[in-house]
Amino acid sequence: MTKIYKSAPLPFQGQKRRYVGEFRRVLGQIRDARIFVDLFGGSGLLSHIAKRERPDAIVIYNDFDDYRTRLDNIPRTNALISDLRTIMGGGGKSKSQRIASPQRERILERIAAEDAAGYVDYITLAANLCFPGKRATSYEELSKQTLYNNVVSSPYGAAGYLDGLTITSCDYRELVARYRNRPDVVFLADPPYLSTDVSTYNMSWGLSDYLDVIASLAGQRYIYFTSSKSSIVELCEWLGRNAGVGNIFAEAIRSDVAATVNYSARYSDIMLYNAV
Repeated sequence: MTKIYKSAPLPFQGQKRRYVGEFRRVLGQIRDARIFVDLFGGSGLLSHIAKRERPDAIVIYNDFDDYRTRLDNIPRTNALISDLRTIMGGGGKSKSQRIASPQRERILERIAAEDAAGYVDYITLAANLCFPGKRATSYEELSKQTLYNNVVSSPYGAAGYLDGLTITSCDYRELVARYRNRPDVVFLADPPYLSTDVSTYNMSWGLSDYLDVIASLAGQRYIYFTSSKSSIVELCEWLGRNAGVGNIFAEAIRSDVAATVNYSARYSDIMLYNAV
């Protein structure tokens, strides 16, 4: 196990490539831990780095999003992208240029044929064919997007990426229950961030889910990741100062009114009352 990946081999929303250096530094200070449990394994990058930094430790990668299937199908993905590169090259498309007809139709036909043959990694395709930040997890979603030539110039590869990891796929609560209260265990917790798009994850996620994670880590050793957009740290600090408040809405009546921003953005206004 010699190569250290500094980013995930395939695109993955929320991977911690910017934290690799700092994460390695922190791991170097936790020499007494013997087991690292990556509760929200995602792309496996944290697990990969932990195993490379601590080859003596057991590193458990919770592949809840089935990233392994995407890695296993890299040869198919590379072959498909190579064909798409040929189609775009034939049209003289430069990097980041919008793909118009007839290349667009030919690209979608080639993808549809691959889909019919059994497997397409739409997350990776979206990174190669969509405007930066746009995502797709199915042919239907991808075919509705404006396509751009963002195709990578080199094939993807993941040789040795998961070597040495203990891989599982389960609800993170099962792993917490199995390994909690052990002094030699450190939990790696990188849940989907609050107030961000989680459409490419195999889960729904809300505020109560974040708080459940916080509660499960109470009294445990952990390395936890979040974002300033989530305000979860501020919320926990407030709860620490106001522990006796409780749920003031416990007996309130709730009324929801649907609202629309545009054709694709909808939300609900909420009224809670306990004054009657």
